[in-house]
Amino acid sequence: MFQNPKRNPKHHWTAAWTASPQPPSTGFTPNWSQEGFSGHTVRQVVRVTAAGDRVRIRLSNAYGTSPLHVTGATVALTDTGAAVRPGTPHHLTFGGDRSVAVPARAHVESDAAPLAPHRLDRLTVTLHLAGTTGPATFHAQGFTDTHRAGGDHLDDVTGAPFTEVTSSWYYLTGVDVSTAAGGTPASAPGVVLFGDSLTDGFGSTPNADRRWSDALAERVERPVLNAGIGGNLLLNDSAWYGERSSARFHRDALGLPGAGTVVLLQGLNDIGFSEARDQATYKPAPVLSSADLVAGYRTLIRAAHDRGVRIVGATILPFKGTTHWGPRAAKVSAEVNDWMRGSGEFDAVADLHRIMADPADPDLLNPAYAYEDGLHPDDAGYRVMAEAVAPLL
Repeated sequence: MFQNPKRNPKHHWTAAWTASPQPPSTGFTPNWSQEGFSGHTVRQVVRVTAAGDRVRIRLSNAYGTSPLHVTGATVALTDTGAAVRPGTPHHLTFGGDRSVAVPARAHVESDAAPLAPHRLDRLTVTLHLAGTTGPATFHAQGFTDTHRAGGDHLDDVTGAPFTEVTSSWYYLTGVDVSTAAGGTPASAPGVVLFGDSLTDGFGSTPNADRRWSDALAERVERPVLNAGIGGNLLLNDSAWYGERSSARFHRDALGLPGAGTVVLLQGLNDIGFSEARDQATYKPAPVLSSADLVAGYRTLIRAAHDRGVRIVGATILPFKGTTHWGPRAAKVSAEVNDWMRGSGEFDAVADLHRIMADPADPDLLNPAYAYEDGLHPDDAGYRVMAEAVAPLL
């Protein structure tokens, strides 16, 4: 459910940054989602991939069981760490008010603020949460520091009060930009990268914007939006890894303002979790066939085409020698990739399996592009993925 106080029809909005919301959970690294906030100020840094002369934010209480009371919010250009550039903070309003109550299981959008970011600028969104929130809707793996301070530090320019840090995003699920009232869209149609930890950016350098969504944004003059969730599954929900793809596809991809193309890279966890004997976060993991996954892909293809959105399929990357590998997983992934290459059901196919494979063994991720776990790319690998996909957009 969207709560959208006093929407201004004169603004044509384009999503410039997004993070897919997840239920509060222990997560992969320490975070504040389960404890929530009480009398805190939270400062979060994002990089926008579209320019405009107005911005708004989107806040999600999708997994809350009671209203979320936001006492105040600001947006500013980022300096370093938790500091913001002097003269750039703007107080945000929601239907004209500086505070807002976000109902349980709902989202809100702020009013427009007169901040004019360039493409690839970093913005800082600060939320003051004077009350007690309870467990927080969040995005577990931000690979960017989020800062917290006790008390009201909404208007602080320096980062000095913000002494606590995690690498997750809380409540903040989007930043949109617009041109002047009555103007044309801020950018060409946006590209949504949809998937699991490979899209989320696991293995990339933290605080450096080196996910493959970042690399792609640096190569195309279009908004690039990262809708990855680490561990996410095509066909099943998970307490840690979010709702299955079909349940979140509209919210996290098709419904984003200005979205025109989706790049789908998903299925490895569906195939591999049942092989991962030492991974207790998703047990028992169902054993799935290639036909099961193909049916799941077809659901997303139909949903995209029903909305007039292009959908690009990306083949599953090589993963031999990892926790996800086994004879059954190898067979199913090969069948899925063959179907993607030959079915013609996607609008285009990026054969990332071929591009990212070790020349000496096509089932291994090329060591030149691999993070230490052999399952995820590193910064160099994510750049190669972006270079392969850019011509298909």
